[in-house]
Amino acid sequence: MRKVSIAVLGALLLALGCVYVVGMGWLGTRVDGGTPTRAELPAADVLARKARQDAATLHLAGGAEKQILFGDLHVHTGYSGDAFLVGLPITGGSGTRSVSDACDFARFCSGLDFWSINDHAGYLTPRRWSETKAAIRQCNEVAGDAANPDVVAFLGWEWTQMGTTPENHYGHKNVVLRDLDDERIPLRPIAADSPAAYFGTPSPMLLGLLAAVGRDAAYFDFAKHQMETADAPRCSDDVPVRELPEACREYAATPGELFAKLDDWGHEALVIPHGTTWGMYTPPGSSYDKQIAPGEHDPQRQRLVEVYSGHGNTEEYRAWRGVEFEADGSARCPEPSEHYVPQCWRAGEIIRERCTAAGASEELCAVRERDARRLFLEAEGAVGHLSVPGATALDWRDAGQCQDCFLPAFGYRPRNSVQYMLSLRQPEAPAAAQRFRFGFIGSSDTHTTRPGTGYKEVARDEMSDVRIALSAEALVGVAAPEAPAAEARAVVRGDYQPSRWLDSERAGSFFSTGGLVALHSPGRDRDAIFAALSRRETYGTSGPRILLWFDLLNGDASGQALPMGSAVAMSASPRFEVRAAGSLVQRSGCPASASGALEPEQLEWLCSGECYNPSEIRRRISRIEVVRIRPRRSLDEPVAGLIDDPWRVLPCPSGGDGCRVRFEDPEFARAGRDAVYYVRAIEDPSPGINGDGLRCQRDAEGACIAPRACDVANPQDDCLAPIEQRAWSSPIFVDSDA
Repeated sequence: MRKVSIAVLGALLLALGCVYVVGMGWLGTRVDGGTPTRAELPAADVLARKARQDAATLHLAGGAEKQILFGDLHVHTGYSGDAFLVGLPITGGSGTRSVSDACDFARFCSGLDFWSINDHAGYLTPRRWSETKAAIRQCNEVAGDAANPDVVAFLGWEWTQMGTTPENHYGHKNVVLRDLDDERIPLRPIAADSPAAYFGTPSPMLLGLLAAVGRDAAYFDFAKHQMETADAPRCSDDVPVRELPEACREYAATPGELFAKLDDWGHEALVIPHGTTWGMYTPPGSSYDKQIAPGEHDPQRQRLVEVYSGHGNTEEYRAWRGVEFEADGSARCPEPSEHYVPQCWRAGEIIRERCTAAGASEELCAVRERDARRLFLEAEGAVGHLSVPGATALDWRDAGQCQDCFLPAFGYRPRNSVQYMLSLRQPEAPAAAQRFRFGFIGSSDTHTTRPGTGYKEVARDEMSDVRIALSAEALVGVAAPEAPAAEARAVVRGDYQPSRWLDSERAGSFFSTGGLVALHSPGRDRDAIFAALSRRETYGTSGPRILLWFDLLNGDASGQALPMGSAVAMSASPRFEVRAAGSLVQRSGCPASASGALEPEQLEWLCSGECYNPSEIRRRISRIEVVRIRPRRSLDEPVAGLIDDPWRVLPCPSGGDGCRVRFEDPEFARAGRDAVYYVRAIEDPSPGINGDGLRCQRDAEGACIAPRACDVANPQDDCLAPIEQRAWSSPIFVDSDA
């Protein structure tokens, strides 16, 4: 028996040693930047893009000196830890993709004019950053003549900040660099020094067990990826950026620190906030007010905002709150209002229903109901849902969601919305930084390495980020179901594994295909595109390639119209013109340029067998909606009545040849205060992935009584529902000089 015990113990130690070796990544292969496909995209295909636009302008009573280019400035690859997870077999992924795969997708699958790489800076070790630069340079090399390339690839990263309270939360921002030469770009990306993060580095034993259970080489590679990330040293916080060694990771805790470091480098860059209303990582009660504080906004770099992505719409302001604060700073759960039920309120209802069903007294159940709401709000970060044991999507219904927003982000935070940002003014800041003058863009925020996924509403599990809702479970295992309890509990974030932090059962219903950034440019080269982005002559779309022009007709003394993104001071009533043409209906499959460049299996793996493949038929623009915002005179002026959405609704002709409308604001001259105007061009309804969110069954009063959350693990169901695809123009900023 003693020999048997020793043998068993030896075998166990050997097995644990093997698990540890695997978990340390010693048997895995590093993900690299890859090599882009060198096949040429026919010049005729690129010329056809402009020809289609020119044909559309003929129907809109005017030509266009500038062409409209479409791109995606928010792309993640397997270098990002969450994107690596999305590609693992345990989430249903089809493999980890490289920077070069993103280049191929942009050229042959989505047919974009430009894109940028934006992996999370916290994962960009010195090796990965070096290989990212090399892959982006190669992407530009294979795109042909630099003066007229088929695609322009920009270098960048994501500054991914997540706070635990409204006070220390700033959110995510993409940094996009103009240049590619080493002497014109920072030596290393700058990561966010966050108080909270969804994923730390798992233990080697956990990674080894994951590989043992998965029995796939991808898990060995994932272990190597995680250990390489953990091994990269942190840069000193007290040394100037140019004196730091190359082989370290640099951090900035706040936007102000990020801007200061970019100032120290001195290179041209844009910093683009995104995902600002997304409640999966934004603590309740968060507000963008603190980011207009002196030093926290850089008006030269922070000139654009991502109004829409595959993670949801961030445009619309609503007056309701998920939490309210008393004069002493204590949190209070507000009552439900039209189109909104605070999640803290629903927490109390769930506990009261359970308490009553258990036969407890009315008085005790009332106390527990109040306690549930308090404990929900006391939870650190965005994990209040954990305060109600065993609560499911059926229990939560549509609590915490914006019920009347267009494809809203999950757990919507309205005081982080773009409309709210544009209403802010901070007189104590330097003159140029007193307001946000953001141009609008859309992008994908893809974690499947697919720039510009919104061209077709197909393949939900590949063309949207729905599998990111499973990524935490993939890392640490699905948590065992909890039994429902009739009493809420206090939540300490550190007591729960990350698989419980995300309300993934409902969140999976809020991922859609990605948006696009569009811009007006005289040329297709890198400098022309970056210049258009810098002057805010941009707009965003929810994915389709809608054509949009928005001009101020009387803002220039010479009589020349001023385009979207312009800022002007005037005393007369502003007059505007909008021209729009719907997107082209897509044919199935891929064009010859894609099938000729990629092998059939590559087309399937990379493009899911479907490419941007336009017909000659355009969808109808049903209407133009005008939004007017009058920025507050001071930071504490009430916002009520200052955001008019919609301020005007202008119908379009019934045909599909586009829409041309004009309007003016006679109130501007009388009001004597600044105003911001932008428009939405809205298409007729068409099927969209996750178009109906939680797909609630509602009672006679419109309340959600039974959600049918889209099954994250069922890739065959695209959860299609009619949506009105749209484009958002950049604002025109009209200041009063009265």
